[in-house]
Amino acid sequence: MLVDWNPIAFAIGPLAVRWYGIAMALAILLGILYFRREGTKFGWDDDSMFSLGLSAVLGGIIGARLIFVAANFPHWFWTDPAQVFKIYEGGLSWHGALLGGVLAGLVYLRRQRLIDFHRAADLAVPGLAIGYLMIRFANIANQEVLGRVTELGFDRWPAQLVGAGIAFIMLARHFYLTRNPKPAGYLFWSFILYHQLLRGIVEETVRDNAVIIPLYVNEAWGLASLTMAQLFTPAIVLFALWMLRGRWPSRGER
Repeated sequence: MLVDWNPIAFAIGPLAVRWYGIAMALAILLGILYFRREGTKFGWDDDSMFSLGLSAVLGGIIGARLIFVAANFPHWFWTDPAQVFKIYEGGLSWHGALLGGVLAGLVYLRRQRLIDFHRAADLAVPGLAIGYLMIRFANIANQEVLGRVTELGFDRWPAQLVGAGIAFIMLARHFYLTRNPKPAGYLFWSFILYHQLLRGIVEETVRDNAVIIPLYVNEAWGLASLTMAQLFTPAIVLFALWMLRGRWPSRGER
């Protein structure tokens, strides 16, 4: 635990507003505002952009929660269904959010063909990066996503800050790359590629998750692998590389 941070920001009568919920709402708002601003440059109308954004956000939240519960507390589905809906208490899966958001976006765009999927996905990168960054800070308030215990002069690795730092790097990379035009889909799929590599190699190695296959364990340094997320990382990386076929920018576009 980094700090003793109250997870509840404020209360309105019996309603407790948590930092986690504030972080999610703010990230969604910033992501949609950026998407709308940039989408107008392609001639997309407000109604289509709002509907697509809303579909992706709802699909992402549903996917994130369902995958998290299925992977960690599957018994909730039949023993305590109400717990499944308590996303404001934390507990979302990054991979589930991506899967749910992409599927919801594809379903919407199959019915409405005014917006190119890959170009829209590129514009979603800032929202994804900001969301990951802000949720990692909210994880501090919820005292979750803890780092492994170390003997390096500090109690635990600050896994939340490591994850936030990775998201910040990817956000800065995105805006650096947008200085020059890129093939549609490159910004999104390269974000998935490099974010997953950094998360799998760095964040998951210092995060206090269960080791599924003890490929490397150093208790003194607080490093260990392979975790469940790391087991899925190669498949996601290979899929991102496959989606990047023909989308790598030429030398003049870099």
